[in-house]
Amino acid sequence: MAPTSTSTEAQAQAQSEAQSETEATDEELHWLADKRRIAAIEAISVNAMARRLPALVVRAFRLGWGIDRSSIALLLTCQAVSAVLGAAGLFATTGTVSALFGPGRVGDKLAHAAPSILVIAAAAGARSLLGITIRTITIHLSPRISREAEAAVLRATVAAELTAYDHAGYNDELEAADRGADACVDIIGQAQNLIAALASLLGAAGVLTVLHPALLPLLVLAALPQGVASVHAARVQFLANRAAVGDRRIMANLRWYIHVKRNADQVRSDTMGEFLLTKYDQVGRRLDASSRRAARQSARVSVIGAAASGLGTALVWAAMLWLVSTGRMSLPRGGAAVFALTAVSTSLHGLVGYGADLFRTGMYLDDWSTFLDTAGGHRPERGTETPQAPARITVENLGYAYPASERKALDGVTLHVERGEILALVGENGSGKTTLSKLLAGLYLPDTGSVRWDAHDTRALDPQALWRQVAVVPQDYARWPLTCRENITLGQPTAEGDAAVLRAADASGAADVVAKLRRGLSTLLAVEWMGGEELSGGQWQRLAIARAFHREAGLLVLDEPTAALDPRAEHRIFQNLRAIARERAVVLVTHRLTNVAVADRIVVLEDGKVLQEGTFAELVADGTGRFRELWDLQNERTGIPTQRTRPAHADADAPAHADTDTDAQEPAR
Repeated sequence: MAPTSTSTEAQAQAQSEAQSETEATDEELHWLADKRRIAAIEAISVNAMARRLPALVVRAFRLGWGIDRSSIALLLTCQAVSAVLGAAGLFATTGTVSALFGPGRVGDKLAHAAPSILVIAAAAGARSLLGITIRTITIHLSPRISREAEAAVLRATVAAELTAYDHAGYNDELEAADRGADACVDIIGQAQNLIAALASLLGAAGVLTVLHPALLPLLVLAALPQGVASVHAARVQFLANRAAVGDRRIMANLRWYIHVKRNADQVRSDTMGEFLLTKYDQVGRRLDASSRRAARQSARVSVIGAAASGLGTALVWAAMLWLVSTGRMSLPRGGAAVFALTAVSTSLHGLVGYGADLFRTGMYLDDWSTFLDTAGGHRPERGTETPQAPARITVENLGYAYPASERKALDGVTLHVERGEILALVGENGSGKTTLSKLLAGLYLPDTGSVRWDAHDTRALDPQALWRQVAVVPQDYARWPLTCRENITLGQPTAEGDAAVLRAADASGAADVVAKLRRGLSTLLAVEWMGGEELSGGQWQRLAIARAFHREAGLLVLDEPTAALDPRAEHRIFQNLRAIARERAVVLVTHRLTNVAVADRIVVLEDGKVLQEGTFAELVADGTGRFRELWDLQNERTGIPTQRTRPAHADADAPAHADTDTDAQEPAR
């Protein structure tokens, strides 16, 4: 039993350590959320709501105006007409009540009330038709506004510097912007509801003021507690949602890792399903707990606000009864005041409720607009010069460190590559090869030193124009759910059309892949969609190389371009690379040192520094250099264990000459 007890204690200790580690991470996340919470609390108040609501209404209709001006104009017109009709109907109601409860015969009273009754009926019918029109326009506009808001986030994301993804918090800001875009679907409806409530309030307040001015301030006082409570509830919900951004993103990633086909085999073979589901459940429970806390806080404040408003309403009715009973208000006016009070009360509550909804949506919209303005704080700050295909790319004293790392990925790197030349970057993992290739391509900007395309620093170049002169085959290449043709042209066909596509496919070995597809270049390469086909990893890599060969660019970067290829396909790529390089500067990143023999020069990197530079022959001849060391390790097999020795009893029927020959098993020396 002792071993079992020890094992149990060890497991308990491991779980405790894991829990402590998780709690430490959670505390750090909560601290970041608390900073945002304090800032948000300082910015949100009843006064802030009152100040911002008009701006939010204008902002809502401005969003709609940019999409469909005629619909917004019609919506505003319908709202204005509906407000006028509402006021007219309410005034007619008070006239009807006064006529019916006034002195005189019943017939005369009905005759006096008839015009008011007709106005009430006509106003009610017209307002119903206008309400249908308003709802139709709102339903028509809302998804279009939300879709445009989402597209704006996508445009800002594409515009952000690549290094944004290396900064802590960027993805949280992006998630918050996405939620803001989602909230845009409600903003037109909430804005028009607020306007409708305000219009009704003004009409009813005018009537109530005519009947007796003392009732109006009392009614406002009755609605104020609920308004304060609604603002506080909106604040609590917003802050809870804002603090939960990180956990929601974790859950989204876990869902992706669990169900995407790319990981499906490993989820099963590694028996990761239960573990990932447990993680998902843990994060879900944390979100549930946060949601429950926010709901309790909102409910508590809402109950207090409702109770206070209820007492205020009772005070208003008591005041009205006192006015009627003491003769300060006539009975007919008191009857009319009942309708006016009901209308004002409904309008006030609508104004508070719709205002709180719009204010909460406005807070999400702030996240959205802030992201658009700054691209999450990573909008490119580069020049506007348009580069041509470079004749020479020069790197001088280059330094770069990733934001989350204290160690420099590159330090003091100086080199160059010219058009028509193949430069190979080699080194062990973490030596800085891929980082250097991204700096050469302008995907990153250096911290120190410079990368110059001819006479132009990459900081001074327009990034889009620069990237149009770059063709990259990264280690983790995209498998776009597009046609085979689009996967090669990337939506940017050349004047030669399919002839250029097929030429690039032939140079990369992808022509065989295209020939086997059901519809050739027109085949959809997405098995998830109807009619789509799936390719193997090696076939996808050929297409990734074909798209780089097809692109009319001055710089070609190949980062482990043949990792998934068989020897025949790999040989074909490097056989054609020299022809491809005639009009381009080529940077080749690879661990397979036999492939760098094609390079004109080889740069060996270690810990972000240039360790060696020379031709293949020069570096192999340098017996003390790092390249020669790596070359020997890659080609030397003396240290690798040989085949296992067959036990004598493994096959009793084996002939005598089949016994293990230990001399034959010795490796060649």
